[in-house]
Amino acid sequence: METPPPTTPRTGPTDADVEAFRQQLGRPPRGLRAIAHRCPCGQPDVVETAPRLPDGTPFPTLYYLTCPRANSAIGTLEANGVMKEMTERLAEDPELAAAYRAAHEDYLRRRDEIEELKGFPSAGGMPDRVKCLHVLVAHALAAGPGVNPLGDEALAMLPQWWRKGACVTVPDACEKDEKNAGHAKNAGHAKNAAHAKNAAHEEHAE
Repeated sequence: METPPPTTPRTGPTDADVEAFRQQLGRPPRGLRAIAHRCPCGQPDVVETAPRLPDGTPFPTLYYLTCPRANSAIGTLEANGVMKEMTERLAEDPELAAAYRAAHEDYLRRRDEIEELKGFPSAGGMPDRVKCLHVLVAHALAAGPGVNPLGDEALAMLPQWWRKGACVTVPDACEKDEKNAGHAKNAGHAKNAAHAKNAAHEEHAE
């Protein structure tokens, strides 16, 4: 990929974002706090998740990549041995290892600002190895270039997954409002008809 998607301001999730997440992953979001990065297509592609889920279960993965196209492309990188090659370089390149450890510390700091998970690692294999490129790319997108060196590298290897348009389709607010208004109108008609019918029955009963 020639140019990574621009970093976008962290925002609270809208109803449309929640629906996009549900379509992207096939399930409702759990512990969703914010949209950490938005794809150029307009849909969320990285979400920020609470360090503990609503039931209290620890969830160390602060940044979660949701776009199925990006996830698929990263899976191809992993299948081609990119993680093994990166881990080997960490053992051979002190400068890269130091930058990767700094990324690990950045991840922990961001998570600890929400809630500290004592005894839990950061994510993705940091700081000594690479075991999940999805996590590293999510961190790179959420934090911006220059924070996670291996996340930046993996991101640069990806195709421009947004070029074909949005991965999911979510009705806009106007369409939802019109739909809801239609339901309300129909419900009103049905209610009035029911009242008229009941009044007629009562009249005959008298």
